[in-house]
Amino acid sequence: MRDFRQAWEAQDIQALIALLDPAAIMIADGGGQVGTVLKPVEGREQIARYLIGIGKIAPDLTILARTVNGRPGLVATYDGVAVTVAAFEVENDRITRIWAVRNPDKLKPWRTAGQDQD
Repeated sequence: MRDFRQAWEAQDIQALIALLDPAAIMIADGGGQVGTVLKPVEGREQIARYLIGIGKIAPDLTILARTVNGRPGLVATYDGVAVTVAAFEVENDRITRIWAVRNPDKLKPWRTAGQDQD
């Protein structure tokens, strides 16, 4: 997760691609309340491009390493408030799935993200 976070923060698309499995899938839940992808994003290049795009439109996010539902994960905060929680499935040192939650109702338990776990 540290490498993923660093690649995302550096906007290093090649590093992101290298961390993702070629058949990786990302699913996001905005609950109809916040913007997110409406269909799964499939493929490492597409996921990396999507993530780089988020970094460009939301450069003030803070990314924290967390365990999410027993999986490696990241929490994106803005002004100390969790705005996205993502869980990752990793196989053979590559990310195969990303589940991202942006729905504010589902993020209530994450309102105070606490200290980074690096």
